[in-house]
Order: sequence, then C-alpha cells, then structure tokens
Amino acid sequence: MTTGQQADSRKIKEAEEAREALVAALRRAGVQLPATDVRVPLGAGRATYAFVNLGECSAPVARDLAAVIEKGAGR
Repeated sequence: MTTGQQADSRKIKEAEEAREALVAALRRAGVQLPATDVRVPLGAGRATYAFVNLGECSAPVARDLAAVIEKGAGR
C-alpha cells in the first residue's frame, strides 16, 4: 500500500468511526436516521476527503433530531 493509499484509508476510517459514533449517540437519544453512509469524492484518483452522509429522513425524524440538538445546546 502506498503512502497516498494509507492516507486515503485513514480518512475513510475516520469518517466511518465518526458515523458509527453519531449513529450510536442518536440511537441512545431515541433518533434513528434511516440511511447514513460514508462518501469519498475522488480527485485525481485519490480520496481528497471522506465525509459522513446523513441521508434523508422524514419530517418527524428531523423534528426529533432538532429536539435532541436543542436539548444538548442548552447545557
């Protein structure tokens, strides 16, 4: 594996771990997003970054998520 591929793997792993942490925290708060994944846009054949895609959700789930965020922001 080249140095560039190792860096790409680290970016993807970091995003996957962040996604899992977010999904677990939301689940504990009673919110379940129906689809989350990690997306990797490629530039020049390499992962320039990786990001967590939260997907789409229904209006009730969006309201639940907003309520959890508001409650956490009030700390």
